[in-house]
Amino acid sequence: MLRPFKLHEPTSVDDAVSLLGRFGEEAKVYCGGTELLLAMKEGLLRYNHLVNIKTIPGLDEVGYDQGSGMLSIGATVTHTALEHSPQIQSHFPMIAEAEGNVANVRVRNVGTIGGNLCFSEPHSDPGAFLLLFDTQVEIQGPGGQRTIPLAELTLGPFETCLEDDEVLTRILVPQFPQGMTGAYLKFGYHARPTLGVGVSVRVEPTTSDGEHIERAVVTEVRVAVGSAGPKAVRVAEAEQLLMGKTVAELLPGSNGGESSNMNEASRLAGRAADAMDDIHGSGEYKEHMIGVFLKRAFAKAVNTRQPTVQSPLS
Repeated sequence: MLRPFKLHEPTSVDDAVSLLGRFGEEAKVYCGGTELLLAMKEGLLRYNHLVNIKTIPGLDEVGYDQGSGMLSIGATVTHTALEHSPQIQSHFPMIAEAEGNVANVRVRNVGTIGGNLCFSEPHSDPGAFLLLFDTQVEIQGPGGQRTIPLAELTLGPFETCLEDDEVLTRILVPQFPQGMTGAYLKFGYHARPTLGVGVSVRVEPTTSDGEHIERAVVTEVRVAVGSAGPKAVRVAEAEQLLMGKTVAELLPGSNGGESSNMNEASRLAGRAADAMDDIHGSGEYKEHMIGVFLKRAFAKAVNTRQPTVQSPLS
């Protein structure tokens, strides 16, 4: 049963910060509530005050700066709005497609990107695929505004670096460097994903039709894994192993056999995920599957002209 609470509806971020400071641990930011209200209903969380930041003008806006290539997403933008945003579809198609596969229709229509990142549910997609873009987040508190890498926001399951009187206001996503493409793949049999693997890659030389792509050399690569362990992470060790190799050296079977570098990168990605035993599978199983999906994501990234995402249960 959902116990009574008072809902506050501030009209500015400063007002929201003030309310959070006044009520302290008895208050929580309400930014969609798809996870929060369920946890409160089950008695897992208890707050006497919810501060609804969806009433604050401007936090539901998406902006794109053509000059800098920077995407700015307000914290209260819903997953559905991200999926259908013309700016995101045009400049960040991988994000649009990935958002279209988050959870289910109900969650996408009500849940927000800011709420998703701040609730820090381990089995969640955005925290993983946004790491591929070197995403940053803006946070406002009583001392003013600060900007930090998204990688520093989540400390562990359901835990962030936010103070009790701070609000995440915007997500800042730089565009991929020219020539970089990417793919995000996830897998799972339950409502939440068992694992998610994202790869973005830039190769040289490139051809507009992808002809002879196997001869191209990997000049930049990013690898992110999520949903298997406590939080989504970038895997620098795997990235370093893939750098400087030709596509033919890395793609399974393209050189007549398995790639030792790709196999080792897959192993490192599985270990870096810090996979946990839970209803989604054992840690050992998840480590193995991360390796499988890393190879698939890499192959998909280098063979596409536009970043794409693969749906669950693939």
